[in-house]
Amino acid sequence: MPALGTLYIVSAPSGAGKSSLISALLEKNPNSDLQVSVSHTTRAPRAGEENGQHYHFVTVEQFKSLISDGVFFEWAQVFGNYYGTSRTVIEQQLANGIDVFLDIDWQGARQVKELMPQAKGIFILPPSRAELERRLIGRGTDSDEIIAARMDKAVSEMSHFDEYDYLIINDNFDQALQDFAAIIGTNRLIVKQQAIKHCDMLKDLLAQ
Repeated sequence: MPALGTLYIVSAPSGAGKSSLISALLEKNPNSDLQVSVSHTTRAPRAGEENGQHYHFVTVEQFKSLISDGVFFEWAQVFGNYYGTSRTVIEQQLANGIDVFLDIDWQGARQVKELMPQAKGIFILPPSRAELERRLIGRGTDSDEIIAARMDKAVSEMSHFDEYDYLIINDNFDQALQDFAAIIGTNRLIVKQQAIKHCDMLKDLLAQ
């Protein structure tokens, strides 16, 4: 019987590197029980993004229909686009012993924590505002107006870091990735998790 998976809520201001850290961790552990939740969104795909892999790309009308059907764990409107997470899919993955990463903002995190208090929150910060702006410009995907809006919103977003269980400063990417992996590894060693995973072995060890 596999131990139940853990839901990790990963939040950060745009450009802090949360998506890159999640992707890098999955690449280093291709055969492990780690998955990222694929959200629904109404925004247009960016270069290299594939439907069903990075996001489920839907129309506004389709998204609102999914809201009415009660499909989403949480949903929000960010910079004019809708984003939402399927509750059913996540619960199935957790029941199968898979750790799931949920890449959402602090508002979505609050919604999820109300429904699943045992979820673990990880917040990622940049080392400075100047570095955050440099990264946003370097992506080359947003206009100057959007970048300015993201920077304005970043301060408000970052003020919620203390609502999370773990804090990672993404100054050096390799170090941040090690910190990220350490959180996952440590959580899997919690007694409750180990007792389920190694139930038969423990019974044998403790047999009188």
